[in-house]
Amino acid sequence: MKKFNPADNIQDLQYFGEFGGVNPSISDSSTYTFLSAKTMFDTFEGNAEGCYLYSRHSSPSNLYLDKALAAMEGTESANVAASGMGAITPTLLQLCGNGDHIVSSRTIYGGTYAFLKNFAPRMGVQTTFVDITKLDKVEAAITPDTKVLYCETVSNPLLEVADIASLAKIAKKHNLKLVVDNTFSPLSVAPAKLGADIVIHSLTKYINGSSDTVGGVVCASQEFINDLKNVNDGASMLLGPTMDSLRSASVMKNLRTLHIRIKQHSYNAQYLAEKFEADGIKTVYPGLKSHPSHEIYKTMINPEYGFGGMMTIDVGSLDKANALMELMQERNLGYLAVSLGFYKTLFSAPGTSTSSEIPLDEQKEMGLTDGLIRFSIGLDNDIERTYMMMRQCMEELSILNKELSILNN
Repeated sequence: MKKFNPADNIQDLQYFGEFGGVNPSISDSSTYTFLSAKTMFDTFEGNAEGCYLYSRHSSPSNLYLDKALAAMEGTESANVAASGMGAITPTLLQLCGNGDHIVSSRTIYGGTYAFLKNFAPRMGVQTTFVDITKLDKVEAAITPDTKVLYCETVSNPLLEVADIASLAKIAKKHNLKLVVDNTFSPLSVAPAKLGADIVIHSLTKYINGSSDTVGGVVCASQEFINDLKNVNDGASMLLGPTMDSLRSASVMKNLRTLHIRIKQHSYNAQYLAEKFEADGIKTVYPGLKSHPSHEIYKTMINPEYGFGGMMTIDVGSLDKANALMELMQERNLGYLAVSLGFYKTLFSAPGTSTSSEIPLDEQKEMGLTDGLIRFSIGLDNDIERTYMMMRQCMEELSILNKELSILNN
């Protein structure tokens, strides 16, 4: 991944505003005028370049962001949506219909799991959930009806790593589309360069980075994006998950600092993960040698951006997890909140929040324990200070033994 640097692609984009502004002008209109009726007809049929009809179809602000995100992922095109789920669900519905089958990672975002498990079957689409790290199980789950292989680069919330290059080979062998949710690892991993057909992000998270906007994007070939936006049978067009132009402009501005933020998120998470593991806390982070996919992930990432800002620890019980999160919030170490990518650390117990859609027996089977805390590590300037404060919280709650902590540090 060293030859492809997405931050350079973003940096090289240059858009001038209508009056020479350094930011592109925001198109704050839902509909657009035409000088002739024929031009309106041609635009509706998709035969008039540079003309706009209605903002559910496209808008200048959305297309600016589309181009920037396609450049970031190294795909021909992209289509932004009003939420991450607004990108995921139309993609899967565009690829699958009645009688079709999906093979999906068992550990995925709870909303995606709920869609595949509970909603897609209403339309005759069935899903088999597998351990995505076991390639033999992935291939064994494929049937003649399978159309899609779905995974997350780094899974939510267990941080399992998908070997995208190997999965791409399986997908190609069986004529499937490999769809990868890359929300946890923008810049660090470029799934399309590893063989993925379609790359999805929740823009709500790292790419926007300020927890003030909900958004999503599908990055893919021009052909697939055209299919999504087709006025007659395009899932994104007909289901209407359109991103607002003002939000597009906001995300576009924040995208420009993504490379700086990802480096700091990764640096801080690596530091904390190493410290907590040394303290004897059960810690999962792809940057640790103890992570089962550490060596594979090293070959996938652009090392400049590190192993990401997501980590988990297991403190043994839900009561201890809740007490620790409440105390850390009280000490201004972060927020007891879902989501990720904020400047300040966010922490939650996934089993009772972001993964609560997954039945308890299935949570247990996949290793999602009651005491698991998911951290989205923030942009703290002095991460050693943060660690000392977090450790103090753990000692007060007897999660860490104070004397042992002193010896280890």
